Amino acid sequence: MSGAALPAAGAPPPRPPPQDEVDRLIEQFDPESNFRRLVGVAAGIVTVIAVGLSGWHYYTAGFGLHNEIAHRAIHLSVVLGLCFLVFPRQRRLAGPWEWIVSAGLGIFYLLLGANLLRALAEPVPVAAQIVFIGVLLAIAALALPFKVYDGSHRHIPWRDWIFAALASSFSLYLLIFFDGIFIERPGQHTPIDLMFGVIAIAMVLEATRRTMGIFLPLLAVAVVVYGIFGPYLPGGLAHRGYSVPRVVAHLYKGTEGIYGIPVGVVATFVFHFVLFGVMAQLTGLGQLFVNLATIAAGRFSGGPAKVSVVSSGLFGMISGSAIANTVTTGVMTIPLMKKVGFSPRFAGAVEASASCGGQVTPPIMGAAAFIMAETLGIPYNQLILVAIVPAALHYFAILLMVHLEARRLGLAGMPPEEIPSAGKVLASSWHLFIPLVVMVTLLLMQYTPFLAAFWGITLTIACSWIPRLIGRRGRGMTGLAITPRALVRGFEMGAKSALGIGAACACVGFVLGITTLTGMGFKFSAFVIDLSGITAQAVLALDPFGWFDAKGVTILFGLLFTAIACIIMGSGVPTTPTYIILASIVAPALAQLGVPQLATHFFVFYYGVLADVTPPVALAAFAAAGIARSEPMRTGMTAFRLSMGKALVPFAFVYTPALLFIDFTWNGFLLALFATVVAIAGLGAAYTGQFGRQIGRAAFVALNLLSLALVFADPQVTAVAAPAVLAILAWHARREKTSPARSTG
Repeated sequence: MSGAALPAAGAPPPRPPPQDEVDRLIEQFDPESNFRRLVGVAAGIVTVIAVGLSGWHYYTAGFGLHNEIAHRAIHLSVVLGLCFLVFPRQRRLAGPWEWIVSAGLGIFYLLLGANLLRALAEPVPVAAQIVFIGVLLAIAALALPFKVYDGSHRHIPWRDWIFAALASSFSLYLLIFFDGIFIERPGQHTPIDLMFGVIAIAMVLEATRRTMGIFLPLLAVAVVVYGIFGPYLPGGLAHRGYSVPRVVAHLYKGTEGIYGIPVGVVATFVFHFVLFGVMAQLTGLGQLFVNLATIAAGRFSGGPAKVSVVSSGLFGMISGSAIANTVTTGVMTIPLMKKVGFSPRFAGAVEASASCGGQVTPPIMGAAAFIMAETLGIPYNQLILVAIVPAALHYFAILLMVHLEARRLGLAGMPPEEIPSAGKVLASSWHLFIPLVVMVTLLLMQYTPFLAAFWGITLTIACSWIPRLIGRRGRGMTGLAITPRALVRGFEMGAKSALGIGAACACVGFVLGITTLTGMGFKFSAFVIDLSGITAQAVLALDPFGWFDAKGVTILFGLLFTAIACIIMGSGVPTTPTYIILASIVAPALAQLGVPQLATHFFVFYYGVLADVTPPVALAAFAAAGIARSEPMRTGMTAFRLSMGKALVPFAFVYTPALLFIDFTWNGFLLALFATVVAIAGLGAAYTGQFGRQIGRAAFVALNLLSLALVFADPQVTAVAAPAVLAILAWHARREKTSPARSTG
């Protein structure tokens, strides 16, 4: 075994990083959870607002929503205001770039406002113009990074109070004058409407920059500029162009802009499940997941790594954030993996790769799944069933890679004394299952997701008291009761945890709005199709025997180019906004190639998730490297290598939609499942580098080519490729039996 020697048996586990270091990792890699640590009056004000927001969502989930626009406006008015009170301003770019970007955004706000005033058909009083430009100047000036905050973030600067008021103002304007705007004069826009629209654009961009970083706001600015200056663009990028008032009105007052589907889903679905996840964590559900994962996988070779895979999947299913999942569960799992002999780099990579799985795991798949169901117009319970097989293949792929690495290193499982008893765990924690079971049952019975979340939250609070009600000692039961103080803390943390995704979805509304206005998605589709066709023709020209199908090769390159676009666009962006962007811009390309719509959206969703472990911007892997104390880029490359097997899964269900229960036949389904499993096994062995015996270069190339061929799930190809892969693996495994036994340290 290469590398450092294994720790002696019974050695204490490496100590996890101190809490301040964990906080630093969250601040660096997970801006969604980088909250101010407020004290005094400011802390009280934020607590009251956050608890009120959660309480309002909880009430409306159980007793009825408002009308569509009003509900979204109420939600966004509080969310965007809280973004500036809860999140500190950080310098996220090195050197002068922070100043350049901030100044550029300020100039954009001023130019947008000035062009709006110039293009208005109605005269605007001079006083109103002065106030409007003054507000934009204030936004531009206050957004400049002229002060570096200290690390405490215990107070709210006066400028953030101003930002919070402005961020709430444009939604409150819609609420106060709702009847006049949407009932008395629908489709008509007054100068005041449009002025508030410009303020809305500016404050959404600033809130997103505060919570998510700079990439998403710059993308939103680019698409807005694209919508205005379309006639001046070259070639296929050109479009008719739209005036500034038209663009502003479409983004502000339309249902395809700021208040579009993403914000609607967050306000009606996502927020409630985030709140449920926070409340469930208070009762001890996270520790229960770790215990169950340890029982299921701890005794096998490389047990802690497999525990990490399973527990991270269970936790990430509820959290919906790969980075937050990595930091939360990695503090527990990474030291255990290092203890049994995994290198720090590999331990961090396993946690990062596993943490990306929760978002694709039913029955609760994170925020993006709700948006997918709303976008496709299908019931959420149907989406749950569709996601079962891809999720199973995902976990098979990563568990196989972990198993092969553990066998390569000669690692054993966890000692029996470190594995909890299944009977004791179930006896002490059975009450924690009740909310989850009821919630999933309601989802499968086609009740609305927000009603299911309402009962999940209600039962979580109620069931947390069962140990106390049974008896003073609780009869051996565990879990914390949600007292009034804990309820306030849970409601506050639930609201804070939903702020980042709320701001990001409002910002992504710019992309959706301009895409529907200009047809940007179809232009990208045309580019991908043309490029795929040219590449396919070049490949077919090298095939004198006609072995390749022209359509299949074109789709293959279309998928490859789409996958690359998904990874690039998803770099540094949370999963939910990534999916929304990809679904609006990239997905139409695959649809035009004849890929079923559901398979198309699952494809871009999976590769958007994969962006979190794909260098050079692999934020989940970088966060795991901080915990494991390993080199970030090498950890990211290892995490990407661990993901090679599951990277095949989207190709498999595109070529064989039966895996998603589309055009289902048992013959097609079983053939595709067998071919995909064999392909994953082949790639897993190839990129582990050993399957009993070291994989040579010729075997590596053969396994890659044969595994790719199996993706097509063609009966004739499978009949040749599958036995060949199995023969290579069997030969290497047989050689292991004759090789001398290695010491396990």
